[in-house]
Amino acid sequence: MISVVLLGSETSGNIGAIARAMKNFDLKNLIIINPKTDHTNDEALHRAKHAKKVLKNAKIKNYSYFDKKSEDSIFKDFDIIIATTSVLGSDYNIPRLPLTPETLFKNLDFTKKIVLVFGRDGSGLTNKEIKKCDLVLTIPSSANYPALNISHAAAIIFYEIYKITGSNKVNSHIIDASRKEREVILKKINKILDRLEFSTPEKKQTQKIAWENIVNKSFITKREAYALLGFLSKLEKEYE
Repeated sequence: MISVVLLGSETSGNIGAIARAMKNFDLKNLIIINPKTDHTNDEALHRAKHAKKVLKNAKIKNYSYFDKKSEDSIFKDFDIIIATTSVLGSDYNIPRLPLTPETLFKNLDFTKKIVLVFGRDGSGLTNKEIKKCDLVLTIPSSANYPALNISHAAAIIFYEIYKITGSNKVNSHIIDASRKEREVILKKINKILDRLEFSTPEKKQTQKIAWENIVNKSFITKREAYALLGFLSKLEKEYE
């Protein structure tokens, strides 16, 4: 289960936009720690659109919830706590040495209770807060302007998670061509090429290699493979 924590949120609109992004990617559990604004005001509800329920069900916690010694603590409620940051670390700032979404999520055990922690709209999480978390996550972006709006960053991260955990796979009904089907296509192409005249044998071989690369790199579907085989069969008859 994935939960989302907003720590010290300063802008109602961003809270609403994050709630909307959560609903887009099937996330429901929102926790807001020490907010500086109302998460159910008109601006937040307007930005949330059809995700108003996410806002209304959000849990509001004091800053003590982010304290390991507190009786009611994030560190007792979750197995894995992931800090998010746009400020990259260095050898002298080890707490901010982050992972990218792709690297982190492909190795993460999503059966655990996981929480993503987003910091303040303007300044993010402090080093002290990041040190308390198990992992640090960042989104690669331009060095000229690396800081994304918090709601935009959240949407990207939620999408990366959904690619792995989501049930609504866009291409789940599409079947890729098998290796055998690709080999049959290449065999027909090679037979046609063998019947064509080239100025040198090397040029014919270059054609064969090029077509092999095209077929193997194109992620051709089974339906496309059969359509292509039909076309190649007709073309093959033309050169008989």
